Amino acid sequence: RYTLEIYQEDCTGCEMCVHACPAFDPDDESKTRKAINMTDKAPILEQGRKDVKFFESLPVNDRATIDYSSVRGAQFLEPLFEFSGACSGCGETPYVRLLTQLFGPRLLVANATGCSSIYGGNLPATPWTVNKDGRGPAWSNSLFEDNAEFGLGMRIAADHHTNMAKQAILAMRDQLDARFVDELINADQSIGYGVTQQRERVEKLKLVLEGMDDPRAKNLLTVVSHLVRRSVWLIGGDGWAYDIGSSGLDHALASGRNINVLVLDTEVYSNTGGQASKSTPIGAVAKFASAGKPVGKKDLALQAISYGNVYVARVAMGANPQQTLLAMREAEDYPGPSIILAYSHCIAHGIDMTQGLHQQDMAVASGYWPLIRYNPMLRQAGKRPFVLDSPTPSIKVRDYAYTEMRYKLLQKSHPEEAERLMQLAQESADLRWATYEHMAEQDPSEFQPMK
Repeated sequence: RYTLEIYQEDCTGCEMCVHACPAFDPDDESKTRKAINMTDKAPILEQGRKDVKFFESLPVNDRATIDYSSVRGAQFLEPLFEFSGACSGCGETPYVRLLTQLFGPRLLVANATGCSSIYGGNLPATPWTVNKDGRGPAWSNSLFEDNAEFGLGMRIAADHHTNMAKQAILAMRDQLDARFVDELINADQSIGYGVTQQRERVEKLKLVLEGMDDPRAKNLLTVVSHLVRRSVWLIGGDGWAYDIGSSGLDHALASGRNINVLVLDTEVYSNTGGQASKSTPIGAVAKFASAGKPVGKKDLALQAISYGNVYVARVAMGANPQQTLLAMREAEDYPGPSIILAYSHCIAHGIDMTQGLHQQDMAVASGYWPLIRYNPMLRQAGKRPFVLDSPTPSIKVRDYAYTEMRYKLLQKSHPEEAERLMQLAQESADLRWATYEHMAEQDPSEFQPMK
């Protein structure tokens, strides 16, 4: 039996969980009642508090026993990002939550200033939390324009600490079990189970070191935790990635270091009121673009792919959650730079926020937001590295765009200009789709070689 526990006191009433739920009550003739439904809060609040108290007394699932290769399985992983202060129905937070479910206990986050840093670090409260062992994401926020460099520094520091730990343990090889030392140094941590095994080895080593009266043992204790693989993620919005921090982001990706970038792409500067960015699509109305943005959206994915050794994905959880999950896991597994562009619906788009996931689905169905993955590891293996995960567009861009107020405003105020820009938007989407289709058919040798 499966039970879903709801935290009624923390519910924002966005209704997204209800719209996302695929299970209908077979006994309901109206076919409107689902496995999860909206209802008045007051009558169920007291019982809900008792249910939550009981729920929190239950043991947490053991990560090592969970197959989280599927969306269904991933939902049994403990989230270490919860109860944020984001807008009701926010399109960004589901991506951040999933990130913590997958890699939370060993996650290092460099968070660019913006929406995600406000709902993520509105002290003294914070949605970032820890598991029963006290482990969770290590989060820090730097200036808007240098988050990429900040995160790159985190990666360099983590690598340095790991090397220090390896040198320190090798220096004590004669006092430790040689086979055990080799296991610690050469541990395969490319998959989650390997990381779990390494953490167990490190805990065992700590017990041994604590019982030793040797200055080298005390020194090793200060860095031994760094033998467990760290997952470094640079998180921010399009205002950071496409605009103010774009040169720093380019520098970080070009470094070749094992960093992961998650761009929560709302296509405007959401936190400061919805100003246009280089991610804002052509024809959309935003602050500083009240007559509709006259130029197109920068293709950050193609820019990153041009390096050849950068893992690149464009995702939309509302359209294909399995592809989102796969992209995050592949990005983390890739031993080099990676970037994920995540479509994030926003209140600034002028939509019914209860329909946010549907808007994402329409963006993909129109061909405006193709779902892609470029994996350099496939190229290295002699396979086609570019994968187009979207089906052929089934609707026009206008069918998607004119369900959002950011496009409809121009249609009402300047219909002729709106029509001109919409035609350009369709041409741009068609060209991008044709480009991606061609790339999906290219042989590995036709892509930039890896170093």
